[in-house]
Amino acid sequence: MIRLFKHYIPHAVLLLGLLDLALLVVASELAWQLRAAQIGMDLGPLDTRWIELIGSAAVVWLAMISVGVYGPMALRSLRFAGARLLVAISLGIIALAFIDFVLPGQTFWRSTLLYAMGFAVLVLVADRLLLNSFLGSSAFRRRVMVLGAGDRAQRLRELGDRPESGFAIVSYIAMSEPERVVDEAIPREAIHDLGRFVENLGVSEVVLALQERRNALPLKDLLRIKTKGVHVNDFSSFLERETGRVDLDTVNPSWLIFSDGFSSGRMFSSAIKRLFDIIASLLLLLLTFPVIAAFALIVKFDSNGPAFFRQERVGLYGQTFHLLKLRSMRTDAEENGAKWASENDPRITRIGHFIRKVRIDELPQTWCVLMGQMSFVGPRPEVPQFVDDLQEEIPFYGERHMVKPGITGWAQINFPYGASTEDSRKKLEYDLYYAKNYTPFLDLVILLQTVRVILWPEGAR
Repeated sequence: MIRLFKHYIPHAVLLLGLLDLALLVVASELAWQLRAAQIGMDLGPLDTRWIELIGSAAVVWLAMISVGVYGPMALRSLRFAGARLLVAISLGIIALAFIDFVLPGQTFWRSTLLYAMGFAVLVLVADRLLLNSFLGSSAFRRRVMVLGAGDRAQRLRELGDRPESGFAIVSYIAMSEPERVVDEAIPREAIHDLGRFVENLGVSEVVLALQERRNALPLKDLLRIKTKGVHVNDFSSFLERETGRVDLDTVNPSWLIFSDGFSSGRMFSSAIKRLFDIIASLLLLLLTFPVIAAFALIVKFDSNGPAFFRQERVGLYGQTFHLLKLRSMRTDAEENGAKWASENDPRITRIGHFIRKVRIDELPQTWCVLMGQMSFVGPRPEVPQFVDDLQEEIPFYGERHMVKPGITGWAQINFPYGASTEDSRKKLEYDLYYAKNYTPFLDLVILLQTVRVILWPEGAR
């Protein structure tokens, strides 16, 4: 994996993404050449339109990222990738047509967009037909050795067996552990020179997966491996990188303190984040005001009660604020206290089912963003009653309040709607990853991927 702005990207995804971007530039140029030939126009040298070519390719490329073209399923299934590609290219072409309408003149030729769409479909589908088996091959999988043969080693085996995994385990070394779960693990005593053994297997990374590290850390072995130029990683950090979440079953306060993250440079990131929140919330409120007003009237006429719903939530540093949403439940929905929303919840009104599914009920939260109580990206704010209960049951739950809550977030795009303590625990693992590693780049990734969640609602209740 390659670390880009504190966020890890698989080599296969990065290679495919850059190749796609180059092919989209080629498709745009072919579209311009075809259209110019039809009208008998001389386009002139290529360097006179490189901005338009790269700009149009970038718009379609961002649409591809937004709908999940580079997700695990798209990399494994040509059928899935083809469907997402068609949606992404269509969205990109619509966006280009809108940009050309808003900024007429030397921008994009709308007359070329249909041709560009056709060429883009051809080159990108052909690209995947040629590279699909290659991208999934072992050439893009890191060779990993696991020190340990217990439950943690078994977890790594299960993670490595997934089709989308970016690593392959080439050997397990059984250390002095009381219980062995991985039967094929080689006893440490059977290996005379561990450094030479690592070299012979072509190992690129060693993961320490011991159940109990106290007084059992193989320092001499780890030093020998490290001096061979092989990367050594601990179990929790390895899981964080490979899964995009902080594993609550294995982390402890010392790991959170000494591991990479929570950088002091986030002051600059926070300033950029706040500037973006102000500008984007103002624009979004102006653009969506008619939609909010129209659905507020529909909600008002659909059921008794106010059009908007205000509820106390826990925000930054545990301070409370009032969240504003379009009302999607009956007014008596929480007369006996806050409750988790369930599938086919009888408290949801007729129009409430629709506005929840397409996320229209979330639009008024943009006001909270403008006021600085929320951000566009961050952990979802919970009601104080839930927070008090979850802090008693889940370790490190309070750490999610070290960043401003958001409308969308890393947990929302990676985990479906949660309505239980166990679901909250899983979502916290993603929230902690975000709080630990957030940068403007990660915020951009989350905002783009939110389009996928809106287009293909997963678990919306």
